[in-house]
Amino acid sequence: MCKLKYIPVILFFLINCNSRGQGSADSTGISLGYPVYSQYLHNGLMINPAYAGSRDALSAVVSYRMQWMGIDGSPKLQSVSLHSLTKNDKVAFGLQAQFMQFGATKSTSIYGIYAYHLRLKKGKLSFGLKAGADMSNADYTGLLRFDMTDPVFLTTEKPYVLPNVGFGMYYFSNRLFAGFSVPSFLSYRKTDTGSTQAYHSFGQYDIIFSAGGLITFTPSLKFKPSVLVDYSLQSAKKLTQLDINGNFIINDLIWAGLSWRTSEQVVVGILQLEINPQLMIGLSYDYPIGRMNSFSKGSSEFIIRYEFGSKVSAANPRYF
Repeated sequence: MCKLKYIPVILFFLINCNSRGQGSADSTGISLGYPVYSQYLHNGLMINPAYAGSRDALSAVVSYRMQWMGIDGSPKLQSVSLHSLTKNDKVAFGLQAQFMQFGATKSTSIYGIYAYHLRLKKGKLSFGLKAGADMSNADYTGLLRFDMTDPVFLTTEKPYVLPNVGFGMYYFSNRLFAGFSVPSFLSYRKTDTGSTQAYHSFGQYDIIFSAGGLITFTPSLKFKPSVLVDYSLQSAKKLTQLDINGNFIINDLIWAGLSWRTSEQVVVGILQLEINPQLMIGLSYDYPIGRMNSFSKGSSEFIIRYEFGSKVSAANPRYF
């Protein structure tokens, strides 16, 4: 048995990796179970590859998230992204990498992104494609154990390398945005021989929809409402995540708002400071008001965005 302090985290990820594959009864679906971001409001590339190039600059974002603080072995997630339009103003490229550790497991995701922009009358419509791989491995040999002969924890788990592709569409203008994406086209399962098998099934898709707008009360006070829906086509899951968000923008300098995540019963507080047109820093804190309140002190996330060669001035800031 592994050390007791890791049990809540390990149980959660075992649930996320439960049997959901098609085919033989001993096939087991594989899911890396990445924790939910809260700062997608300020980096849409986290949820939609078609967001690439929408900032009219070379946009670089670094974020760090501590999930379920107060639980030993809880997930720690770092994310790095980079995206920009090319000179012809229609094609954009991007790169996204995520690094997570929970308990004895480490996971890495690296994806390249391509997007094509169409200029419409009042905005742009973008089509995005991402391709890369998710990688995960677990080393149980360093855990403290009551049974030193338990074979499950005497060896390192065979690493997973799971190539995948995803797609998205994104419309944006000065006053509103809307988009949807399918993060992964391929699913994976373990066969009865212990090997990893890729397969495609429309019934395994997750579809992420997001939309929002900008309401101007005065030149110094604006309000940005938005919503995110993560809908699973799996018969047992359906609505995976529903976020209702609202951010007040004060003097185009301070962004302050709240989100209500119904699926987790979490209230998210968000604060963002636009230091100048190129540099932004942000903080968020997820406070659980449901069952997790008894186990966790919540989750926190920190983000920095810097935009090289930005065409956006202080007199014409970008809100999406």
